[in-house]
Amino acid sequence: MTPLDAAAVFGAGIAAGAINAVVGSGSLITFPTLLAVGIPPVVANVSNNIGLVPGGVTGALGYRAELQGQRHRLLRLGSASVLGSVTGGLLLLWLPEQAFQVIVTVLIVIACVLVLLQPKLGGWLTGRRGHPSGGLWLWVGVLAAGVYGGYFGAAQGIVLIGLLGIFLDDHLQRINAAKNVLSLAVNSTAAVLFIAVAHVDWLVVVMVAVGSAAGGFFGARVGRRLPPVVLRVFIVCVGVAAIVKLLA
Repeated sequence: MTPLDAAAVFGAGIAAGAINAVVGSGSLITFPTLLAVGIPPVVANVSNNIGLVPGGVTGALGYRAELQGQRHRLLRLGSASVLGSVTGGLLLLWLPEQAFQVIVTVLIVIACVLVLLQPKLGGWLTGRRGHPSGGLWLWVGVLAAGVYGGYFGAAQGIVLIGLLGIFLDDHLQRINAAKNVLSLAVNSTAAVLFIAVAHVDWLVVVMVAVGSAAGGFFGARVGRRLPPVVLRVFIVCVGVAAIVKLLA
């Protein structure tokens, strides 16, 4: 990796950490950047997942005030996130790389659509909150989001916000804080699995980790002031670039 490549990966890590704290689609920044500098897709996905964990920590800490009173909820839903992440991570390691390229292309398309539809999704959810407890269906939904996150994970935060917003009667900022913790549980679980059994590019991990940690701290503090339209357009453009790269 050249110094210019390392700088690009580091910058992508900063952007991803900030975006994950606020929106939840940071892998649409880092993953295509890693492909662009020549990292193989599966190695890029594994290394990216591990590198984004520090950003998840700083992002979750930035929302610690909104996390007060959610301990029981997060322990219950966290079990679904962990179980789903292990399942998704094992699928990533067991399925051939050719299958990964096809599946991830589809997942990126879905993630981009979710990013574009997020404003309408948020408005739709506003009138549907009111359930006193998420119950079994929310647990199952978080489990499925964990499988998705363990396998690839771009925009898993948006999926989680949608699920939590439908099933929980709570303020959106508290839902976003819970989303950060559940996403961190997914990424951390997958990271442990990948470190144990997968091929990891540790230089990539270090660049993404340092960048994402700084970005997560920044995103939790000031990310909500960014124009949402600009952020969404940027993420979708990067997602399209990733699709082109994978298909090429």
